[in-house]
Amino acid sequence: MPIYFDASQNVFHLSNNEISYIIGIEKEKYLTHRYFGPRLAEYHQVNQLQMIDRGFATNPISEERTFSLNTLPLETSTQGSLDYRVSNYQFRNLDGYCITNLVYDHFEIIEGKRSLEGLPSLRGEQAQTLAIYLVDHIQLLEMVLYYTIYEDLPVITRSVGYKNNGTQAVYIENAGSMLLDFPRCDFDLLTLNGAHTNEATIHRQALHPGIQKIASTRGTSSPQHHPFLGLADRYTNEDQGDVYGFHFIYSGNFVAQAEVEQYGSTRIQIGINPENFEWKLSPGATFQTPEVVLNFSGQGFNQLSQTFHKLYQTYLIPKQWKQMERPILLNSWEGNYFDFTEEDLIRQAQLASTLGIELFVLDDGWFGQRVDDTTSLGDWHVNEVKLPNGIEHLADVIHQQKMKFGLWFEPEMISVKSRLFEKHPEWSLQVPNYPQTQGRQQLVLNLSLPEVQDHLINMLTAYLSSNKIDYIKWDMNRHLTEVSSFLLPNDQQKEVSHRYVLGLYRILSEVTEQFPQVLFENCSSGGGRFDPGMVAYMPQTWASDNTDALCRSKIQYGYSYLYPPIMMGAHVSDSPNHQVGRNTPLESRFLIAMSGNFGYELAIEKQSPQDLEMIKEQIVFYKKHRRLLQFGQFYRLKELDAACSTAWLFKNETEALLVYSNGLAQAAQTIQYLKTKYLEESALYKDMRTGEIYSGSELNHAGILVPRIKGDFNCFYIHWTVIG
Repeated sequence: MPIYFDASQNVFHLSNNEISYIIGIEKEKYLTHRYFGPRLAEYHQVNQLQMIDRGFATNPISEERTFSLNTLPLETSTQGSLDYRVSNYQFRNLDGYCITNLVYDHFEIIEGKRSLEGLPSLRGEQAQTLAIYLVDHIQLLEMVLYYTIYEDLPVITRSVGYKNNGTQAVYIENAGSMLLDFPRCDFDLLTLNGAHTNEATIHRQALHPGIQKIASTRGTSSPQHHPFLGLADRYTNEDQGDVYGFHFIYSGNFVAQAEVEQYGSTRIQIGINPENFEWKLSPGATFQTPEVVLNFSGQGFNQLSQTFHKLYQTYLIPKQWKQMERPILLNSWEGNYFDFTEEDLIRQAQLASTLGIELFVLDDGWFGQRVDDTTSLGDWHVNEVKLPNGIEHLADVIHQQKMKFGLWFEPEMISVKSRLFEKHPEWSLQVPNYPQTQGRQQLVLNLSLPEVQDHLINMLTAYLSSNKIDYIKWDMNRHLTEVSSFLLPNDQQKEVSHRYVLGLYRILSEVTEQFPQVLFENCSSGGGRFDPGMVAYMPQTWASDNTDALCRSKIQYGYSYLYPPIMMGAHVSDSPNHQVGRNTPLESRFLIAMSGNFGYELAIEKQSPQDLEMIKEQIVFYKKHRRLLQFGQFYRLKELDAACSTAWLFKNETEALLVYSNGLAQAAQTIQYLKTKYLEESALYKDMRTGEIYSGSELNHAGILVPRIKGDFNCFYIHWTVIG
């Protein structure tokens, strides 16, 4: 059994072939964290808790001065007494008091995994769940800690349910999803930070005393801080060492923090950001928190990534896309921006078809009076000046070219210059008597309003019911301000941010379930909302609005810690690049884009005959190796350095493909041998370019000589097939 309760020791043991997670019950009341790491065959409390009479420690049992909740490793915090570290929950009652006494009551073991109402979460086809109930007998509050362990992966998921069994309303001021205390602090902290067009930069620093925190108050998970924390041993690298990864399945405001306390323990806490949150819990009502993934690797960062990749491909994205190949696309944006006609698009699509491109995507500018970004968001009717025959006619023409057709939407936004705003100004986020601030000259629709949700569901359904749209790019290009709702009373206004996210999930759930054949791509000015919550509905994300291949190699490197390449939209764009002005070789642009979810985004008709021929050859190459690149195992072969040089490997049972970039050229370059590390040791690999044959062990440990490369951002690849 993956979950076992040892009544003689009062411990829960969650285990599979790879990990164990152990929870103790102290004094029949308090849940303590005893262990999380490699599988233990049995557990007999060899790592017994140390009880010391500490100064300034509070004692729930006055005569036991060595027993203090402020020094115990806990599974959830206390509130208002006994534990002064960062908290995972907080209630306020109608008398204004912020104190509870939630203690252990009972547990149940559930086969499989329960879904979370209104929230995305991992599926649990091969899993078992432990539910631990804690009760405050004074206020009649109930808290349920949910733990799910998978049979085939080193993963635990956690979430919390709150219920008010009393007769008076209470207010949840902090609804954290997970808290975990480690009895040590000699970790490095990993985060993915950045900005618009500079997403997913890996930051690694030693933990130090105090609180280290990342968070978002923008209404989305944000490009500034990804909802992820990692704890790694100081010596951990790509191939060795222990590392824990914590990833939040949520698309709104969040907080993720590590606290190193006075006696050297480390507390990890993740949940909805309490800064802009409160929830009125009426008598009989429940509140469910989003889910957190806890991932353990004993073999470095690559194994951690392999687990995340397999977990999300198997148990998170919509089932129909688990093994479905993704088409090669041409996106119209950087080639046209807002300036195009129907004739332009048809010519471009015809040329794209001759090159072997499989999906033509019409980006922004096709609707309302949209000639720039100042107008028409919300007016999702066709611009008849640009497209006099309508979307369906254009889709028919594209389909006649043996290509699929895709369309861009930004459903959550509204322009002040729009018919929708004239008709429904109250649908936009706003606070009475305060001006509405614009971002990108647009406002945000209030998705917490059921009528707005219904409007967007009906609008999207009307387009998709034609069965002529094969792909939707869902964009979201500004963050939330003036967050309030006229439907809610004064004491519930801080619920709006979370209700917005729940409204978004309702729209996505209904539309994607009604049209499972439509491929949805998530976008928020690139990676502004690239999180597991969105991945649950949209199996791929436009990783960044920065299409410069050198920048993209770093961005895709960072995201690969958590997501497989098939989830990261990556396009070959023009040179010089539109964002940074850099000139890069077409071959390099291809090899980096090929290492994600592959497509083109350039002025296709302005390419030289030589470049068009090269693009055609690239597409042939990609199609030949598509299964390997989209569904093979992905490994980083070197850590990112100051020159942004990268190397990574795709492999399956029959072939392997290595991609190397020198980044920014360096003088006095050292001699480098690149070890493949992850090939099958006893297998023989044939280099398909040279015909040379090498053993996997030779490639793994002796490595290939990296040639001396002059010039910035030159890439090469090596393709091997297994011959024995």
